[in-house]
Amino acid sequence: MMRIITPFLFLMVLGFSSCNTNKVSMKSTAKLIQQSTTFAQNQTGIVFYDIAEQKIVFEQEANRYFMPASNTKLFTFYASLKTLGDSIPAFHYKVSGDSLILWGTGDPSFLNPDLAKSKVYDFLKNRSEKIYFSNDNFTGTFFGQGWAWDDYNDYYAAEISGFPIHGNVVRFKANTQKTLSVTPRLFENKAYEWSNENNFSIQRDLGANLFSHPNTQKMKANFVQDVPFKTGVEITVALLSDTLKKEVTMINKALDKSAKVFYSLPADSLYKRMLHVSDNMIAEHLMLLNADILTGELNVSKGIDAAKKQLMSDLPDASRWVDGSGLSRYNLFTPRSIVKLLQNIYQTVPQERLFKLLPAAGKSGILKSLPSSEETFIFAKSGSFSNNYNLSGYLITKKGKVLIFSIMNNSFLKPMSEIRKEVTKILTEVHEKN
Repeated sequence: MMRIITPFLFLMVLGFSSCNTNKVSMKSTAKLIQQSTTFAQNQTGIVFYDIAEQKIVFEQEANRYFMPASNTKLFTFYASLKTLGDSIPAFHYKVSGDSLILWGTGDPSFLNPDLAKSKVYDFLKNRSEKIYFSNDNFTGTFFGQGWAWDDYNDYYAAEISGFPIHGNVVRFKANTQKTLSVTPRLFENKAYEWSNENNFSIQRDLGANLFSHPNTQKMKANFVQDVPFKTGVEITVALLSDTLKKEVTMINKALDKSAKVFYSLPADSLYKRMLHVSDNMIAEHLMLLNADILTGELNVSKGIDAAKKQLMSDLPDASRWVDGSGLSRYNLFTPRSIVKLLQNIYQTVPQERLFKLLPAAGKSGILKSLPSSEETFIFAKSGSFSNNYNLSGYLITKKGKVLIFSIMNNSFLKPMSEIRKEVTKILTEVHEKN
């Protein structure tokens, strides 16, 4: 018997169909994930969240704990958004008679070779008072919990200090005379020829600011290497004195509550570099800045504890968060907690600004190598170290929906490029089918 569809019923069917076309469909994606041979031996957790519908549209092992690597920087980013203002506090200072007393805030921008120049140098250079520096408010450690001690010579493991200078690294560069250019100049006489290696590189002594290298004739014309220097209050004072061309004296004095704050760069300039190139040094010192405001001490661990209690109590799962950058393998987060954090970030920062701060797949930052169409649809932060690759952020579908996602892969032996390719395949599928 033929079924007659009344005009009213037809409109209802049409309305239902139209509504369905706006829903996110994850059937093909779920099948792709289920059949993936790439993920067969991984620990893999995945969440997709529809912002408009305010619900999770797909999840797999969402409540499992994963080592986040540099996805940790998203937590540092959110804490900074909620704690810091538009500009970064450079230092605390108090004028007492003919003396100017300084206390650090953890600001990583002072003479940092990878950041724009701020007003800090001119302020200190032009002061007529005698300058004193106190490190009493720094109560943290130079390395984060769980950092690998043998990373000490690598640029990504710059030490943590209360008043960073030059990014806490020495930059060695080849010049036209096949000799080394050394910045800051204080370390020029600390570099010596010793190694017979054919591969030219700089090696710092473990516990001292002495830098060895092979004969400079083995150095390539475009050689550049950043090596972390051993921090300490004596080095801070020496670098300040050398840079400002005036005496700076160390003093032991508690931070005065009446001290003023001098500001340096716009906060977004630090956030963008931290997220785009995954700058660990900036991430750790942003957490010092947060700690300074939240606890009154320069201590990453105390800053994290305060941020968790005061800013992140709405996350669905307890976490183990021990550093600002994600260098530590002690960090543990669940995919659904990262997605909730990304919801909070999205509600805090306008989308246009947020998507400029995050790397764009195929276009910028650490996601530049990811394949992408002419119109970027992935804005996210990756996190990787050996045997781990995670990607969390925002995806725009072909129909214009914005989804939050977190794909976390731990404990694999396959090449990271293979895991990255599979993650891109999944995200592209979601984009194309919705």
